[in-house]
Amino acid sequence: MNSVLSGIRIVEQGTFITGPCTGMMLADLGADVIKVESPSGDPYRSYQGGQFSPHFQAYNRNKRSIVLDMNAAGDRQMFDRLVASADIYIQNFRPGTAERLGAGAQRLQQLNPQLIYCSISGFGSSGPYVDRPSYDSVAQALSGFLSVVVDPDRPRFLGPALADAITGIYAAYGVLGALFERTRTQRGRLVEVSMLEAMAHFAVEPFAAFFALNQIPKSSDRPRLAQAYILRTADDGLIAIHLSSLEKFWRGLTSALESAALAADERFSTRQGRIEHFEALGAELDALFCRHPMAHWADRLNANDVPFAPINRIDQVVNDPQVKHLDLIVPVESAHEGRHAVRPAVRFDSKHAEAVRTAPLLDEHGLAIRTAMNEGADWPGADPLQQTQSNKLTGSTSA
Repeated sequence: MNSVLSGIRIVEQGTFITGPCTGMMLADLGADVIKVESPSGDPYRSYQGGQFSPHFQAYNRNKRSIVLDMNAAGDRQMFDRLVASADIYIQNFRPGTAERLGAGAQRLQQLNPQLIYCSISGFGSSGPYVDRPSYDSVAQALSGFLSVVVDPDRPRFLGPALADAITGIYAAYGVLGALFERTRTQRGRLVEVSMLEAMAHFAVEPFAAFFALNQIPKSSDRPRLAQAYILRTADDGLIAIHLSSLEKFWRGLTSALESAALAADERFSTRQGRIEHFEALGAELDALFCRHPMAHWADRLNANDVPFAPINRIDQVVNDPQVKHLDLIVPVESAHEGRHAVRPAVRFDSKHAEAVRTAPLLDEHGLAIRTAMNEGADWPGADPLQQTQSNKLTGSTSA
């Protein structure tokens, strides 16, 4: 694990993706995250049955878990004690829920004036949509993001939960800003982010185009302007190319294709012409790329300095030479399931995380946390595995 947030204490009361993703981003940087769960656990645990779905594992690594029943006086007291010595609290309840549980910002910041309180919602804490439920697809749609990525002739959702994860990343970004400010003010902050706000900001480029040109952006605009194509090869592979705005990439492509006719076609002689005849150029490229297999085109495009990549399946990514060189796939220590994971993307001083810690079982650390708190600790020490990892980072040894 990276250690830039070593010593930062976080209580996360997150479910599904947005809150847990925020906690994971900070845990990946070395923060000590205690995930507080209800007796039934984070619902994402049972997303595909059982209590440890791959979906839950994805966003809950490097954390500890304790079950607290917020309706039980003893557990509420334990929760308060954890919050009182925490640096950060994270929740993604629907507006009003935290207050009903006794975990609202006003109450917790009275317990701990230095607490950075992170509240994540679908649409914000007030307004006409405040009581509506929100999930990933809803936020993608309302924010305008879907309108610039979906084919209007065949509209359908594709891919992973982008709005959920992106909102979690924005929330972590806000928390880090507040954490830095606290070094000067010694005061906490209420950090709020909604899925609607996060996804609208994520689509900042089409909004800028709308305000500048007074034209409503379409999903075809970006690939057309970027001259980006997905093409099928003779062995049924899919390859992506991106010509951008540099003329040298067009010259490189025509050289790689060895097509004098394409190079001489006046429709495509300028970038503006290629933009105006985007579909026609795509048809010409389809006809050429289907003549040879992926390996042929990879060699030709690489030799001519054309930006390209095969559209890899996940199993192909794991075995990609550059991925292996970057050590992007690392072991999961003490894994309950799933022995490998994608490591945190950020390096510090050219060093990256060499492993991640497994996502916790429900209440896996509950007994240890309760015991430490009952013995008078203001914050329960890390479990032995985490302490071992910390020692490796600092070069220290335990007595």
